[in-house]
Amino acid sequence: MNRKNVFLWSLVIALGGFLFGFDTAVISGAEQSIQKYWHLNSIQHGFTVSIALIGTVIGALLGAIPSDRLGRKKTLYLIAFFYLVSSIGTAISSGWGIFLFFRFLGGMGVGASSVTAPIYISEISPAGRRGKLVGLFQFNVVLGIVVSYLSNYLIGQAGEHSWRFMLGIQAVPSGLFLFLLRYVPESPRWLISKKGKAEEAREIFNIIDPVTADRIVHEIQLTDKEEKTTLETEPLFSVKYRTPVMLAMLFAVFNQVSGINAIIYYSPRIFESTGLGKSSSLLSTAGLGAINFTFTLLAMNFIDRIGRRTLMLIGSLGLISTLAMVSYSFYSGNVNRWSVPVFLFIYIAFFAISQGAVIWVFISEIFPNPVRAKGQTLGSTTHWIMAAVIAYSFPFLSEKAGGGNTFLFFTIMMCLQLIFVWKVMPETKGKSLEQIEHNLVLH
Repeated sequence: MNRKNVFLWSLVIALGGFLFGFDTAVISGAEQSIQKYWHLNSIQHGFTVSIALIGTVIGALLGAIPSDRLGRKKTLYLIAFFYLVSSIGTAISSGWGIFLFFRFLGGMGVGASSVTAPIYISEISPAGRRGKLVGLFQFNVVLGIVVSYLSNYLIGQAGEHSWRFMLGIQAVPSGLFLFLLRYVPESPRWLISKKGKAEEAREIFNIIDPVTADRIVHEIQLTDKEEKTTLETEPLFSVKYRTPVMLAMLFAVFNQVSGINAIIYYSPRIFESTGLGKSSSLLSTAGLGAINFTFTLLAMNFIDRIGRRTLMLIGSLGLISTLAMVSYSFYSGNVNRWSVPVFLFIYIAFFAISQGAVIWVFISEIFPNPVRAKGQTLGSTTHWIMAAVIAYSFPFLSEKAGGGNTFLFFTIMMCLQLIFVWKVMPETKGKSLEQIEHNLVLH
């Protein structure tokens, strides 16, 4: 097995995850300056923060179309271009409307990336290493988040227009991603399923692992033949695919009702509400990102050893405990400068080793080859719709309902997630994509 090639290809594709994380979190350091610069009211401000998330919904919803028709690689080229144009455009925008357009464009890149990148990596990865390799995508998402936090902290010292530099610096990794894509091949499973190019796919599988190449090509051809005989009469939303559809949608919903994006987007504001100054809040936010990064790295080393389901059980218990403590802190009025930040630091650690590490791996595994892009689109679109709802409503809810009630809601949702993982979620570690399909799809 040529581990080096597979790892390097996965690493390049995972740069899309880095840009995903950077683009998602960079607004946290700029949102207050942007509100002041264009004199936005609370409704306009919430729309400005969430416009990128609206873009991610559209990008995720449409992501399967180019991914299936043009191929995974060409779609990733398009995503890299969106990231590059968005970063430059938001940095030089002269008007609020133009700014919204470029943030929306970047959001479309994020949404399409969340569909295409995990699919690509899952389709080139050996079964025993798939969790770790697809986990590279989430690892880079988290790396992008922590780098954006640190970048915001450093650039934030530059003056009132520093927000333009915060957003514009993303052009550097975007250009690098665009350049490096030329060195990765097309997905071999896409070549067989969508183009019937078995020999071209076999050459790529031979590079990955010559011992298993012929067997994998045969398995894919056999499975696709069975699927395609009923595909036209049994679309994604059919009885046949009800189990993976249900799993993907519930997993994506629970990911967001944990409150993760509310905390990522509004962490400086949350920390300032506890009495920390602006500079300390930005630094604490960077610390939040560092913990997320560290525990995602830890989860990558365990996801193929102890499994996706075990990580989710551990994480769910930790999320329930920490969110309950944050809620209690607000209810009791014991919100000093460090109690809430400390609980949120522990919260982010549990999120990173569970939902954060598992979501894109799990959703990319549970759908059959012919409908994998559509299934990933379903999971990603559900994820981003919920993310947009949470990001848009969090400032209003925390103001009207209070921090205690808001975090209590997140706590209750994580109790429901624990039941879902315990009673419903299957284990997928160590199984080929075709074996997982056999277990989850009604033939």
